[in-house]
Amino acid sequence: MTARDEMLSLIQGRKPQYSLPQPFYVDQQFFDLDMELIWYRDWLFAGHDCELPKTGSYFTLQVGAYPIVVLRDKDGGIRAFHNSCRHRGSRVCNQPKGTAPKLVCPYHQWTYNLDGKLAFARQMGDDFDPSDHALKPVACESVAGYIFICLAAEPADFKPFRDLMSPYFTPHNLSEAKVAHESTIIEKGNWKLVWENNRECYHCAGSHPELCKTYSESPNVTGVSGGGEDPEMAGHWARCEAAGLPAQFQIHDSGQFRAIRAPLLRDAESYTMSGKRAVRRPLSDAVTAEKIGALMLFNYPSTWNHVLIDHAVTFRVIPIGPNETAVTTKWLVHKDAVEGVDYDLDELTHVWKQTNDQDRRIVEENAFGIRSPAYEPGPYSALHEGGVVQFVDWYASFIEPRLKGSAPNHLKQVA
Repeated sequence: MTARDEMLSLIQGRKPQYSLPQPFYVDQQFFDLDMELIWYRDWLFAGHDCELPKTGSYFTLQVGAYPIVVLRDKDGGIRAFHNSCRHRGSRVCNQPKGTAPKLVCPYHQWTYNLDGKLAFARQMGDDFDPSDHALKPVACESVAGYIFICLAAEPADFKPFRDLMSPYFTPHNLSEAKVAHESTIIEKGNWKLVWENNRECYHCAGSHPELCKTYSESPNVTGVSGGGEDPEMAGHWARCEAAGLPAQFQIHDSGQFRAIRAPLLRDAESYTMSGKRAVRRPLSDAVTAEKIGALMLFNYPSTWNHVLIDHAVTFRVIPIGPNETAVTTKWLVHKDAVEGVDYDLDELTHVWKQTNDQDRRIVEENAFGIRSPAYEPGPYSALHEGGVVQFVDWYASFIEPRLKGSAPNHLKQVA
């Protein structure tokens, strides 16, 4: 039996509302199928528009086997390319970020314009045609300050995500914010364990003392029930929407992405130990309402986000191997906010730095136990782990048709 057949058999025979069988979390061949059928086919969060402030600004990332460069071209547009020289394959951009008028491969100085076209290749002969050797493009979309890429030859339609996400995020003007701090941690666990841990707060009281000062453990916040039956949640939505801020829980029919605005605890305004704002200057000049809570966005498989009145915290998930996942966190503030004047960096980052490290340890202990020969799938809590159930159901329903050789109906391919 091939790994593909084994995965399909286990998907079809899995027990509902239970964790997945062991190979999904530890097996190299199952990991390779995840990369092939999900990560190399779907829209992935890459970074933010504000990280590309001027012509020639770029940043790089690695998705599985693919090195990628994302840049701002001479017309102000955002493009992405495979970061592999068309000469002998060397990485053209070998730094995490930078600015350059053209992209020059350090190996033999092949030089590319910001539209990817080959501008210079020395001593290649009279019959050499530069137009045949442009950098290979990667599908790229920008929405409300977020950049997404897709490695598929025929990417899925981006419009459904844009339509859901844009009204919630546009008021916060993240395209003109700035990254105050960035960190990447490596969690020694499968990417699905990272997501399962994220999708519930059943563990929060015992693991996240800093976050629990302001963030609610309620399943209405972490789950997929919506929460409209909760008077506090409904009242919060009404106040935010009266101020022009979309707030109600929305989830796409596919279950892949959703947004909600939820109140913080005890009238807190920010993720700080005191609950007070970490940044004196609001994130967006357009948002003047008070007590707007946290705007949360989840988009499988690559990002979750929290946008507050004073700053935003964004997370990018990228698998490295079956037992290793990179989680990159960025703290965004108003473009004119000044460190040491408008905010203290330690205060801004403390809660999520602690929470990230706590989650890293949780995921790694989870992974240790799952690797035991004694492991078998266990039941999720119907009350507290509805978000985890939804994630695992999404994963199974998303990958099963692809294992059979077809794409899910909700991801109709477009040219």
